[in-house]
Amino acid sequence: MENFFHSLSLTLQVTAPVFILVFLGILFRRLNWLDDHFVKVASGLVFRVTLPTLVFLNISKTDLRQSLDPGVLLYASVATLIGFFFLIWLAKKIIYPKEDRGVFIQGSFRGNQGIIGLALAANQFGEAGLPLASILLGCLIIIYNILSVIALNMSMPGRAEAGWRPILIDIAKNPLIFSVVAAIPVSLLNIELPEIVLKTGHYFSGLTLPLALLCIGASLSLKSLRASSIASWNATAMKLAILPLIMTFGAWLLGWTGQTLGILFLYFASPTAAGSFVMVKAMGGNDKLAANIVALTTVGSTLTITLGVFILHWLKLV
Repeated sequence: MENFFHSLSLTLQVTAPVFILVFLGILFRRLNWLDDHFVKVASGLVFRVTLPTLVFLNISKTDLRQSLDPGVLLYASVATLIGFFFLIWLAKKIIYPKEDRGVFIQGSFRGNQGIIGLALAANQFGEAGLPLASILLGCLIIIYNILSVIALNMSMPGRAEAGWRPILIDIAKNPLIFSVVAAIPVSLLNIELPEIVLKTGHYFSGLTLPLALLCIGASLSLKSLRASSIASWNATAMKLAILPLIMTFGAWLLGWTGQTLGILFLYFASPTAAGSFVMVKAMGGNDKLAANIVALTTVGSTLTITLGVFILHWLKLV
């Protein structure tokens, strides 16, 4: 019994602060303390400035020769690709109309590691876990963007004429990818950044998680939750339960425990990224289905991630 309450206490220390901020975002929106304009501007600031700054600082001050584990990056990438091809097969079996298949596929694999996953990793492992979490984030951002466009193009053939050039341009312009690429040589060459740059960067990076989590809460639509379809529930089950369970179990079978296993679980179990809705809307897909999936997975992850972290602590795997 003592072990049970100890595990529960550790679990709540990881998940509660993150999800409390999300629900405060919902509350502040209901009180009209936050509005659409604030969410749009603040989300843009996080995406373009504060989150890239956080990722850059975490990687640049880390000895990558000691911290980088190519095996973890390879496993996360391969597991994501296997999950993606499984979802393509599954969508053909259970998702109708055909036009919704790409939305279902993207919503089932594209996690919100940039905010939820990174925040949870920071709570669980502190600064020690942020270098691996940041590098893994940069790797998955590239994969997610490419696979998302492929999935949506498969169900919307009219989009195929655009080719790969817009995709490559979007990847090259992504601030998070740029911050990872810029930080790697700083780390490998052991370049010391000026103190004024570091202090300014820490001010910016400190804004990232609380501001982003409030925006996620303020963006949630209770109307979307009530209008959820079978396709959105299926995507939610895949994103929050089935794929995280299989992928985390696979990582454990390969011998990973502790910080590495914990970060992999938190990333695999993260709710669907809000950016998936933006991409679907821009490409002329079923944006209502995309919004439903984001809302359902964000709310549902408060339970599934808490349960998953509790089990990992209970089994002494992290």
